Amino acid sequence: MFSAYLRQRATALLALYRERGLRLVTAESCTGGLLAGLITEIPGSSDVFERGYVTYSNRAKVENLGVATDLIARFGAVSAEVAAAMADGALRHAAARVALSVTGIAGPDGGSAEKPVGLVYFGYGRAGTIATLERRFGDIGRSDVRLASVETALDLLLGVSG
Repeated sequence: MFSAYLRQRATALLALYRERGLRLVTAESCTGGLLAGLITEIPGSSDVFERGYVTYSNRAKVENLGVATDLIARFGAVSAEVAAAMADGALRHAAARVALSVTGIAGPDGGSAEKPVGLVYFGYGRAGTIATLERRFGDIGRSDVRLASVETALDLLLGVSG
């Protein structure tokens, strides 16, 4: 299902988190659970991966993660602010020390001049230290935006393990 490269990166992430005693939670929107799917594709991932939320709709972000409706109204679901709130909410609702959230516009529709197709925001870190990252992958196709987001998420998770 996933490339050998992505499986290798996920295996390395799990080994590192296992060594450091870290548990992980994800909150995904535009990737629709691909990151959680990749991680759980690796045997033994349950000792690191606590849970994953697929909060595709705004309602799901509010109900499952506690993202404030006024935050979504003010900045939009695809924003650094909502990505940070998703990661923070995931940590508050799970027995994990590290969180990664992703929200974006995979396309082919839904983009605008201000928020084009391929715009993705990530929220990542630990409780009290959530950082965000914006990536503009461009209109490279829905599947490629989603896979590029998963690859970026792995990079971020490997970086926050220390």
